[in-house]
Amino acid sequence: QVQLVESGGGLVQPGGSLRLSCAYSGSIFSMYAVGWYRQAQGKQRELLAIATVRGNTAYADSVKGRFTITRDNAKNTVYLQMNSLKPEDTAVYYCNTDPPEVVAGHLGYDYWGQGTQVTVSS
Repeated sequence: QVQLVESGGGLVQPGGSLRLSCAYSGSIFSMYAVGWYRQAQGKQRELLAIATVRGNTAYADSVKGRFTITRDNAKNTVYLQMNSLKPEDTAVYYCNTDPPEVVAGHLGYDYWGQGTQVTVSS
């Protein structure tokens, strides 16, 4: 069984910080990188950051230097520390395998958690 539960979003002022959490379950996650994605209203979902099973990380240019992904394999949780937030970071944030087609192929259908809303506004 696969489950993804994101939390930690909220309303924050520009320049502020938030820490998102994603609790994942399912043996498939022990074999693949996990990523944070976001989808702003009217836009396609985009990949922001990934953490491999060994903890190696990579970031999209739009968040590099501001966001930090960490993965705790013992807790089956991945975090996204977001600093220096900007209004354009406003979106619903999700986690999933990288690529998400790994979970889709495992289940036979697309699967995403409920996401967590991040709103950056003064």
